[in-house]
Amino acid sequence: MGGKRTDYITWDEYFMAVARLAALRSKDPNSQVGSCIVSQDNKILSMGYNGLPKGCSDDEFPWEREGAPLDTKYFYVTHSELNAILNYRGGSLEGAKLYVSLFPCNECAKAIIQSGIKEIIYGDDKYADTEGVIASKRMLDAAGVRYRKYWPSGRKIQLDI
Repeated sequence: MGGKRTDYITWDEYFMAVARLAALRSKDPNSQVGSCIVSQDNKILSMGYNGLPKGCSDDEFPWEREGAPLDTKYFYVTHSELNAILNYRGGSLEGAKLYVSLFPCNECAKAIIQSGIKEIIYGDDKYADTEGVIASKRMLDAAGVRYRKYWPSGRKIQLDI
């Protein structure tokens, strides 16, 4: 009789892969961000990706990064973290973990704190020097929300769908 498999993926690999898979649903031509909210006992509670609110056509709103404010995506796109929080229908997120492919902005940090999420595992922090992320970290620290970088193992996961 053989033993169990030993090459299975870790919880961090699993949930970050789910967040990155969710990001592939984004229509944003520049930034595809995904999130996965997980309970304390490692059950997926909700997922989200960056996109327009329900009922707003992806073809009728702008996706540009530069130009007049009303002609860019920034007033219209809902971030993946907020979408994941709003998509949850099960009650409280108190004590949950959030896996997200990009470090949350200050607006998402507010929603994370208010929802009761206690830990963030993030993939990239490419905007670390921006005022929005600096403010985000300041609020997360003050509220006792832990955050840590996800360090990829280098393992390749391939799905044929």
